[in-house]
Amino acid sequence: MDLPNFAYFQGKFVPYSEAKVGVLTHGLNYGTAAFGGIRGYWNTGEAQLFLFRPLEHYRRFLNSCKIMLMEFNQTPESLLKLTLELVAMEKYEKDIYIRPLGYKADESIGVKLHGVKDELSIVSIPSTKYFGDKEGIHVTISSWRRVDDNVIPARGKIAGAYANSALIKSDANLAGYDEALSLNQDGHLSEGSAMNFFMVRNGTLITPPVTDNILEGITRRTVIELALDMQIPFKERSIDRTETFICDELFLSGTAVQITPVIKVDHRAVGDGKVGPITLKLKDTFEKAVRGQLPKFRSWNVPVYPK
Repeated sequence: MDLPNFAYFQGKFVPYSEAKVGVLTHGLNYGTAAFGGIRGYWNTGEAQLFLFRPLEHYRRFLNSCKIMLMEFNQTPESLLKLTLELVAMEKYEKDIYIRPLGYKADESIGVKLHGVKDELSIVSIPSTKYFGDKEGIHVTISSWRRVDDNVIPARGKIAGAYANSALIKSDANLAGYDEALSLNQDGHLSEGSAMNFFMVRNGTLITPPVTDNILEGITRRTVIELALDMQIPFKERSIDRTETFICDELFLSGTAVQITPVIKVDHRAVGDGKVGPITLKLKDTFEKAVRGQLPKFRSWNVPVYPK
């Protein structure tokens, strides 16, 4: 991974090599941190880098921090301003990924959230393809259950919760799969290791509700809004495991994975084993929208460089 040149760290912009924490840092030892993920997309025709729905990402980021009893003298707008300045310093002319992080910064031993100093960092790096050049992926149903809202809230991007995601992801990869879907405590499908998912049955687009221990995804919200705009029938409901075996289409959604088609679940072809028409339509529209190529959705795009 290409490392950045700069970071916003402890209230100022510094060379990335100076953005360091000690090994006793609370957030490192106990997972007492929250993070975000924002994408920037390079538009060659306009020679412009567009951040995709950054204010919504920062609203969710601050909510995640709130869950972890972190308070920052920041708003989504002020965080966006810092991010635009940071990204412009890097002079990117390519797709990028931005990582804001709020963390408990005391170098101390003791498990708690209160009375521990909060710190904020932001970095940006060139983005890569999450699943390489694969047009469709093969997933399994994980034996690991998704964390419950009364265990570690899945609706926020809480750093410690991603140990659960890592267990799900590595077991799937080491068994030869590209990804895994996890079940919640009620036995319904929740999400992938670190992404939401959708399926299509009988022409209706379906995804689990936010009460089934899923991340309240920005890309998920985008897919829903695009589907409604296209007049694709849509339903939000709990999904049984075996529905993934007999659905017509299936895909993952997230900032990192964007829209990634799933063509096989536990050695069973999804539909006819090819990427389905609704998935293709949503994927194509999404890829144009994130680069600012669709006037109808231009409000989602925030330019980095002044014109």
